[in-house]
Amino acid sequence: MPSTDNQHPIRVLFLQTQAELAGAQEISRILAEQLSEISLNGKLIFETHHVFLYRKTSGCDHFQNVHFAALERPSSLHSGLELIKTLAKIMREVRPDVLLTFQHYGNIVGAPLGRIFGVPQIIANHVSAPLTIKGPVRLLDRLLGLFGAYDVITVNSAATWNDYKTYPMRYRRRLIHVPHGFTPRSGTLSKKEAKRALGVTEFGPLIGTVARLHPLKQIDLAIRTLPILANVNLVVAGQGPDAERLSRVAEDLGVRDRVHFVGEIAPEEIGTFLAALDLFVFPSAAETFGLAAVEAAQAGIPVVANDLAVLREVLEWDQHPCALFVDTADTASFAQAINELLSDQQLRDELARRGRQLSERYSVDTMVKGYLRLILGAHSLKKRLNPDELKQHELWHE
Repeated sequence: MPSTDNQHPIRVLFLQTQAELAGAQEISRILAEQLSEISLNGKLIFETHHVFLYRKTSGCDHFQNVHFAALERPSSLHSGLELIKTLAKIMREVRPDVLLTFQHYGNIVGAPLGRIFGVPQIIANHVSAPLTIKGPVRLLDRLLGLFGAYDVITVNSAATWNDYKTYPMRYRRRLIHVPHGFTPRSGTLSKKEAKRALGVTEFGPLIGTVARLHPLKQIDLAIRTLPILANVNLVVAGQGPDAERLSRVAEDLGVRDRVHFVGEIAPEEIGTFLAALDLFVFPSAAETFGLAAVEAAQAGIPVVANDLAVLREVLEWDQHPCALFVDTADTASFAQAINELLSDQQLRDELARRGRQLSERYSVDTMVKGYLRLILGAHSLKKRLNPDELKQHELWHE
């Protein structure tokens, strides 16, 4: 049960499915770090913890107060039950006052446990695209929303909000739009130095992407452009179950020597990765936000993205696109868009100029303010903290 001691900091537990370096994990890391630094009158307000249902890579091992319910994905009923048992133990030990659940399994597993343990404020986060969510999981999420397992459900884009527009009002009234915020990823190295750091020193243009290696990310569509684009190399940052298939695609097309898989990259190294690129490609089939593409555009790297409504929404500044949009399943059109950007300096400069403005649209401070309001929405937490006093903090200033 949550502690009744009003002297300790408000404990916030971030719960999500797998531990790896990806968008949802990066957002929760940023939020936790920012909340952990807020103080009033020399006293810290929040104590943050992370818990992952299972550990997929070592990418999140450095998170503050991190816990793992399992060291690998459950493969049987017994291992699944052991995961739930361990997760319950962690929640009893942490005794959170606020629970933020991310990803679809994080939501449907974490929220019911939070209710069992009497957590005052449960905030679910829809950061999984509907294409990635199986029907039974969507149904369970719908039922949990209808019957109050979630106090609030955040979405990170208007396009994601629209995914739930046909849900009953009792579910939709819990939805709140809180756009992602991110730390600018501009690199300090020259292009030549950044390429050397990545171990990619081939001559010719370098295009790249950052993504989990999963079929829905459609990285194979970028590989298929290489036979058309002579001398162009592709560098891919990320890990995942699609790695072997992607390597085979490159082999079959005779371009394996021009595809470079550099593995999972830490957030602080993304700037170096982006600095090495001539342009960023993002052929993903489904997103709720597309953080990697937004980070690339803000770093001044021209972007060619799949023509998804959500990407047109987030990659826009002052009603102008910050990327070239194309049906990436059409290999000829995808290659043509890449070639157009590589050969048109003026267009690259214009997209880079617009992209750099995205740091204003998606600031970390704005995101943290949004979550602060939700966290302090619980009646019991209002008794613990004076909202008028908190509004004096710089993060609350409009």
